[in-house]
Amino acid sequence: MTGNGTGDVEALREEIRRTRVELGETMEMLAARADVKARLRESAEQTKERMRERAALTMARVRGQAQKAGGVRGQVAQKARVARVQAYEKGGAARSAAPWAAVAAGALATAVVLLILRGRRG
Repeated sequence: MTGNGTGDVEALREEIRRTRVELGETMEMLAARADVKARLRESAEQTKERMRERAALTMARVRGQAQKAGGVRGQVAQKARVARVQAYEKGGAARSAAPWAAVAAGALATAVVLLILRGRRG
């Protein structure tokens, strides 16, 4: 301690300055908490940003799966073409007429039944 007391005065002024800075920071923090509109806006912006990020990730995932499915679809279509060609080369074209004949016979039988039922009503 100095004889004239200037050391104590300077220390006291430094403490007052630090206290003012801390008080100012505390006031800013309290003001930010009290500003409900600003907090809601900030929260809404954060939520929007999170949703945009999730949407982008989901779209990327869906596009990747669609490309993968498109590749699989192309492979299946190619295999089907090969199978049709092989069946045709083995005489499969003659065998494929049988299902059409069955469909035609079923349609004819349905038409006959409908005509009979109409005749009974009328």
